[in-house]
Amino acid sequence: MPRADATRNRDQLLAVATRVFMSADAEPSMRAIAREAGVGIATLYRHFPTRESLVDAVYRDQVVRLTTGARELLDRLPPAAAMRRWMDLFGDWIAAKNGMLDTLLAMIESGEIAHAQTRSELLAAITMILDAGHAAGDLRSDVTAEDIAASLIGIFTVAPRRGHEAKAGRLLDLLMDGLRPATRPA
Repeated sequence: MPRADATRNRDQLLAVATRVFMSADAEPSMRAIAREAGVGIATLYRHFPTRESLVDAVYRDQVVRLTTGARELLDRLPPAAAMRRWMDLFGDWIAAKNGMLDTLLAMIESGEIAHAQTRSELLAAITMILDAGHAAGDLRSDVTAEDIAASLIGIFTVAPRRGHEAKAGRLLDLLMDGLRPATRPA
């Protein structure tokens, strides 16, 4: 079992790498990530011996944040508000892919990352929020997780997080308006 300080260091490196990947236009070097984390390159390689191991860790960490985030948001917020906040988490996940896209695509192509499993996990997270929203009358019952996933991918394609936060926010708010049940005149 890793020492507590080693686990903390790994978590810190993971958080910095995620932040660097989110802000990068192209894949940053491992040296740049180590520099941003304030550690030597050897420390980074001790925790993540290859670029692929770092990309895999960031990718999996983001998926866990999305899947556990759905439950945590539902525990604190009404379903519609949880859905809107979850959409922001999804945007962060998409943004983190910017700086690791080439490596990530190669890993998916080689089978190192099971894209189908990730898709299933994310759709299950969306479905959890949708089901709660249907039960509460907060969200339309004719919308599927696939509908929302496709909409989110479209939104973040035309309004990537970095530099387009306001536009992405407006589009997400419009999507949320479309997810609420129509009010009937009295």
